[in-house]
Amino acid sequence: MSTETAVTPPIVKTRKDLRGFWRILLAVLAPLPMLGMGLAYILSPVDGGVSFEDTVAAYTGHLDQVRLTQYLGLPFLVLLIPATFAVVWVSRRGAPRLTTAGAILALLGQLAGFPLNQGGDLLAYATAKHHLDLATMTTLQTKLEEDPIALLGGLLFIVGIVFGLLLLGVALWRSKAAPAVFGILLAIGGFTHPFMPGHVAAGLGLLVTAAGYAGASLALLRMSNDQFDLPPL
Repeated sequence: MSTETAVTPPIVKTRKDLRGFWRILLAVLAPLPMLGMGLAYILSPVDGGVSFEDTVAAYTGHLDQVRLTQYLGLPFLVLLIPATFAVVWVSRRGAPRLTTAGAILALLGQLAGFPLNQGGDLLAYATAKHHLDLATMTTLQTKLEEDPIALLGGLLFIVGIVFGLLLLGVALWRSKAAPAVFGILLAIGGFTHPFMPGHVAAGLGLLVTAAGYAGASLALLRMSNDQFDLPPL
C-alpha cells in the first residue's frame, strides 16, 4: 500500500515593480538642470568671462540676487548627469550609435567637469560677502584656474556640452522617440551655449537646451513600463 505525499508548491515572492517610479522620476527631472541654470544666467548681475575683480564688484551690491542664482544652479550640479541619462535612455534603441557617441562625450565631460573644474562663483561670493582681501583672493582664483587638473576638467566639460549634447540632440531626433523639434533644440542649445554673447543670451540658450531635454520627458511619459525596461525577475 503506497502513501502519497502532498507536494507543497514553492512560495514565489513577487518583487515590487518600480519601473513606473523611475520612468516618471527621470521624466520630471530631465529639464530641471538646464532650466535652473538658464534662469541663473539671466538673473546674474554680471556676464560670464569677466575678471574676478569685476565679478566681486558686481556681487557686492547684489548679494541676495547672487545667492538666488546659486540656488537656481543647484539642479544643474546635482541632476545634470541623470537628466542626460534620460535622453540617452529614450534614444538608445532608435539611434544606438549616435546615442553611444553622444553619451560618452556628454557624460565624460560632466563627470570630469564637476569635480575637477573649480569655478570662481562661490569664491567671488565669499569675497564680496565677508570682505576678504581682494588681491589675495584674486591670486587664489588665478592659481586654481591655471592648475592643469582644473584646465583638463574645464576642457572636457566644454567638449561634453558642445559636442556631446549636439550628438545627443541629433540622436533624439533620429530615434523618433520624441518630435524632431526637441532633438533640434537640444542640439542647437548645447552647441551654441559657450558662444552666446552676454549672460542673458547665454541663459536663453540654456532654456532652449532645457526644452530639448523636455523631449526626453515627453518620450518617457508616453512609453509604457514594458517599453521603458524589463520587468523585475
